[in-house]
Amino acid sequence: MLVEDNPAKHRFEILVDNAFAGFTAYLPRDGVLIFTHTEVDSTFQNMGVGAALMRSTLDQVRERGQRVVPRCPFMAAFIERHPEYADLLTSSD
Repeated sequence: MLVEDNPAKHRFEILVDNAFAGFTAYLPRDGVLIFTHTEVDSTFQNMGVGAALMRSTLDQVRERGQRVVPRCPFMAAFIERHPEYADLLTSSD
């Protein structure tokens, strides 16, 4: 699985065996990424793709020194279940 930022579309995308499997969309705001929606293609659901997308996305955000506002319920639930990412949270304006 490969997760890459697609800045032109404001989303992180996940590929499974070179096939587009899903994305998590964001709005960039001064070092903060406001995540608004996550979607995994039905072909790849219940295979851990969503969790892999979240983990890699949040790791990349951390490496860049950015913070997140998880308006997307999927991301919010993931961070709640994985408190090691709680330090990335910030509130929106």
